[in-house]
Amino acid sequence: MAHGFWALSDDDNYRKRIIGDPKDTVFQILLSLLIGTSAFLGFCVLRPRWPSLYAARKRTRDEAEVLPDLPPSLFGWIPALWRVSEEQVLASAGLDAFVFLAFFKMAIKYLAVALFFSLVVIKPVHDSYPEHDKKQPHNSTLLVSQVPGSTRDQMMHLMKKQLVVPGVDQVDYLWMYLVFVYFFTGVALYLIIGESKKIIEIRQAYLGDQSTVTDRTIRLYGIPEDLRSESKIKEFIEYLEIGKVESVTLIRDWKMLDKSVEDRGTVLEKLERAMVEYAHRLKEQRHMESPVPSTIASPLSDDESARLLEEATASGHEFGDKSRPQKRIWHGRLNLQHKKVDAIDYYEEKLRQLDEEISTMRKKEFPAKPLAFVTMDSIASCQMAVQAVLDSAPLQLIATSSPSPVDIDWKNTYMPRKQALFRSWSVTGLIGLLTVFWSATLLPIAGLIDLDRIHSIWPQLADFLSAYPLAASLIQTQLPTIVISLLTIAVPYLYSWLAYQQAMISHGDVELSVISKNFFFTFFNLFIVFTVLGTASLTNLEDFGSQPLRDTANNLATSLQDLRNFYVNYIILQALGLFPLRLLEFGSVSLYPFGLLAAKTPREHEKLKEPPTFSYGFFLPQTLLIFLICIVYSVLRGSWQILLPGLAYFLIGYFVYKYQLLYAMDHQQHSTGKSWVIIVDRIIVGLIVFQITVAGQLALRGALRRSAAVAPLAILTLWFGYVYSQSYKPLMTYIALKSIRRAEHRDEEESEVSQINLASRNRRSVDEVREKGMHFVNPSLTTPLEPPWISGKRPRNGSSRDTSSDRSGEV
Repeated sequence: MAHGFWALSDDDNYRKRIIGDPKDTVFQILLSLLIGTSAFLGFCVLRPRWPSLYAARKRTRDEAEVLPDLPPSLFGWIPALWRVSEEQVLASAGLDAFVFLAFFKMAIKYLAVALFFSLVVIKPVHDSYPEHDKKQPHNSTLLVSQVPGSTRDQMMHLMKKQLVVPGVDQVDYLWMYLVFVYFFTGVALYLIIGESKKIIEIRQAYLGDQSTVTDRTIRLYGIPEDLRSESKIKEFIEYLEIGKVESVTLIRDWKMLDKSVEDRGTVLEKLERAMVEYAHRLKEQRHMESPVPSTIASPLSDDESARLLEEATASGHEFGDKSRPQKRIWHGRLNLQHKKVDAIDYYEEKLRQLDEEISTMRKKEFPAKPLAFVTMDSIASCQMAVQAVLDSAPLQLIATSSPSPVDIDWKNTYMPRKQALFRSWSVTGLIGLLTVFWSATLLPIAGLIDLDRIHSIWPQLADFLSAYPLAASLIQTQLPTIVISLLTIAVPYLYSWLAYQQAMISHGDVELSVISKNFFFTFFNLFIVFTVLGTASLTNLEDFGSQPLRDTANNLATSLQDLRNFYVNYIILQALGLFPLRLLEFGSVSLYPFGLLAAKTPREHEKLKEPPTFSYGFFLPQTLLIFLICIVYSVLRGSWQILLPGLAYFLIGYFVYKYQLLYAMDHQQHSTGKSWVIIVDRIIVGLIVFQITVAGQLALRGALRRSAAVAPLAILTLWFGYVYSQSYKPLMTYIALKSIRRAEHRDEEESEVSQINLASRNRRSVDEVREKGMHFVNPSLTTPLEPPWISGKRPRNGSSRDTSSDRSGEV
């Protein structure tokens, strides 16, 4: 019986379970290439024919004018995009895009080095020291269960012993694990330091050289009641002798005003729709009365709608009341009665009332809040303020760097502090509950990967999959990969919405929060939870020995090996299949016809021309996850199978994202490259997991001393993270005074500045173009009240009151 049991754990079973069936990977490559090639060729064909979508940013954003025009040929855009320099990226897309692409280049360098040593050293060594199957298949488990009690216990004890203790001839090669975990960690830290120095140098010169209202403004919160006036705040800041105050915008409770402006926008949209509908009816009736064969011009592309409406108004609705759209008004007790009124007249009256209400409120004195934006006369004065402690009382008069005026979510500036804290903690608690929910959701997906687990739950399905390899490949490899990919696309939308509910003042802060939240979801749920679920499948509590910690570590190490084939297929699908779909902007393309059908007014048609939005919070977390997976597996058996598709992922992704950031998609939220700090922190977490994994692999094979020798490396990595946070992070938050002074006296110190910064001086930065003419004023106080837009030309404000000169609360 014992011989029969051990005969089932042969090398063929090991290769299929641990190394993975090559047919599964080939099938995944073919499926991904089919999807990716079709999408890529579709993009190459549609790109020159649909510039309103695929070159939307180049056509609509002034800062993108510095970019070269891409050739209209099928593949000519690829070398032209490659030749776009870092200076052009910085000048046209800003620091956030520069940092995002810099991460891709750093990842490519690391993976190229790791893949080289994996193919030249690690793979040959592993091939020279093959391992046998360390996990009994499901039929061997059944076989052992049929053995009587004492004999079965002896066999299980012998099996565990065989799982942990290697043969003498397999111990020497384990030094390779220890050497390469130190080497690869050193490579990663070296690249982090090198890239951080480069980014910091460019960031400091870039921000020190430009001059925007944001760079000169501080966000001052915790203002006591006796200082809540513009004049007193100005007097207090100048009393500190850190510089002159140019203006102060004290936040006030503009809730009612913002609500009225929001309601006006809704009424204006409904009025425009009613007027356009009326214009269509007039046109149809006119053609019915005097049919003339001609090409009918759309009222959305010329002034015909406006002319028809003017004629109808002048003639007293010449086509009768039936031509005008109606609106149903509910009234009476419980609003159970209704009547129909003229929709255009109704919305025009509502618009007139709201205009009067808004104009009156703009002159009103609103209650002050403990927050203000203080604009200094120089960048140096602003930086001295944000890097200093202004008041001796805790949580009072705290100065921080200000977001851009266009990034501010004004409705959150006057939200009561208790309400903001409640919303923030509520979202945090909800994400904790969602984490448990995702873990439960992933349980059946993780179960599909392991045939033994399937057999324990559904033996008939396991037997079916064993008999039909193609079905096994579809269910165990393709289905989990596709489900996880769809999950990583859908969940970020939910987390983005939750981040916006946390009442953050800046859209840039929300974007950084979305990055953190979505990374937590991807890394914890799609890596840690998957590994733990795999460990649970290996762990039998009844058979746990006297060393449960050792057994758990062994199971964790084995689980990581088991999941490698899943991650290989996951990365292949992302690189070869989904990246080309992202380049094609499949979602925008598929939804555009529906948006075109739904758009009725010129304003709605104009919105269709706006570039799609690029969100770092959607794309960066998954990219970080794949990079960390590559790091964790870089020394393990078969590491080249992870590193090769990982390198392809970052090479393809660099081109895809470079094109989208520069030419196709808009990214209004600017955080001045602060996402680099998040990237580095997560890489350090990945390195710690990598070191724990290697230590577990060594412990699994009985090399306990070498496993313990990884501990100093983990301590060194944690120490590096602490030093990095103390030395590098401040330079990613503030602008050094030296950088500001160097920009002021750049002619004297040109030799100290890099070529990128020298070249960028001849043109205005992205932020300068973006913030031209902007001030820290709530738009509800100054936005002109536009009249309806019913023709092809945007209306002037002559027919409606321009309130830009109204009091705005700024001194």
